Amino acid sequence: MKRLIAICTLLFWFTTSGTSAMPYEETWVRVDTEASTTEIWHGSERHLILEHVAFGRGGISDLHLKGDNTTPRGAFRINRINAESKFHIFLAINYPTLDHLDQARRLGIMDEVEYRASLDHGLAHGEFPQDGTLGGYIGFHGIGEGDPDIHDNFHWTQGCIAMTNEQIEQLYEYIEIGTPVIIE
Repeated sequence: MKRLIAICTLLFWFTTSGTSAMPYEETWVRVDTEASTTEIWHGSERHLILEHVAFGRGGISDLHLKGDNTTPRGAFRINRINAESKFHIFLAINYPTLDHLDQARRLGIMDEVEYRASLDHGLAHGEFPQDGTLGGYIGFHGIGEGDPDIHDNFHWTQGCIAMTNEQIEQLYEYIEIGTPVIIE
């Protein structure tokens, strides 16, 4: 019975996606990849817009693969916060989600063995593997001690959403574990 409850809880967490719930009633984050902005919303009211954010140097993709340097589209939640990151602050999202695993399996990118192992890992650890075929360690971060000129002129990350250190501090004020994130 405990295993069934754990599975149901994790499936809810892993699959809390889709834009049908928008706008959320609570605080949520919208990333507009075409406008290069990150917005903070509370319900249907926008509180903050952060402009000129950078994405993965490989572009934007529906399915980020390990090492392809793309930023994944989708619906996520903040699942880790590191206020002492080398990139100033790191706000991790729960990539990959169950939707991403299913898509990778359907497309033949992930075989059945890795798919099942990923599900088992999710049940045991509360998140899917970050170092499998789909990669991971995706989130929001500042530039740390990096070059502001590179940030101003290039999409430079390995898949994350980067912003100035001042902007990530502003975003951090609104974020907590579980905050919904839509990247579109």
